[in-house]
Amino acid sequence: MNVADVMTPREDLVTVELPGTRDDVLEYLQERAFSSVPVVTDGDDGEEFRGLVSRDALIDEPDEDQLAMLVEEVPTTGADATLEELAALMLDENARRVPVVDGRLEGIVTITDVVRAIATGDVNGDVTVDGLARRDVNCVYEDAPLPVAERELSHADVPYGVALDDLGETSGMITEVDIIDVARVVEGEEETGDSLAADDDDWKWESVKAVGSRYMPTRNVEIPAGPVSEFMTADLVTISGRRTAQDAAQLMIEHDIEQIPLIAGDELEGIVRDMDLLEALR
Repeated sequence: MNVADVMTPREDLVTVELPGTRDDVLEYLQERAFSSVPVVTDGDDGEEFRGLVSRDALIDEPDEDQLAMLVEEVPTTGADATLEELAALMLDENARRVPVVDGRLEGIVTITDVVRAIATGDVNGDVTVDGLARRDVNCVYEDAPLPVAERELSHADVPYGVALDDLGETSGMITEVDIIDVARVVEGEEETGDSLAADDDDWKWESVKAVGSRYMPTRNVEIPAGPVSEFMTADLVTISGRRTAQDAAQLMIEHDIEQIPLIAGDELEGIVRDMDLLEALR
């Protein structure tokens, strides 16, 4: 199976054009559940692909208004590349979304596209999960205040924390999305940039919530002080090491999740994230 078989084609993409401003990107990200937008420009031979503007860039550079200064060069692939080649590129570059370029922009392919192909059996997913799972699991205490858990996730640089009870046993999972759902922007933080702070501006917390799991620094948001147990998912989807990458991919697609705890008996043994499934295609 090739990239062309799973990508979102150019005619279905919304792009922004140089020259432009950050507001051009904000309008797109607010309406669609994507983390970045392709940037193009008119060249001598027609449309030219220039890169991506991500929500990370908008958050990290709140005072930069010129689109050209926010564009990031990113790895690209061709429509005729195999999904195995794409998986290797995503792993090597830690890229969750890759533009498909052949002289000009032809489409976008995401990690979800690859996971879906594994789930449906269009590519090999026979590798057992035990060989793909990470053994370093980020954990949080279920009675920890949510702002503390948010800091733990941020410092660990992962989008999840497996919650443990007083006995050290698994009791649930908290994710960045769970935190986003209950957090709100603190108004009046002028140093964050006009488009981030005021309630009347376009770039509000609901916008961040709509475009994925990356969120603004804690100083710009207000997070409830209740314990993790009030906000976590207690009914966990888990998997055993004997199951396959295809099984894990099917669970991720069915439940719209990006990671699954690996359980042996009643013991937490590891974590399987969507990027880990790409190793099955190496």
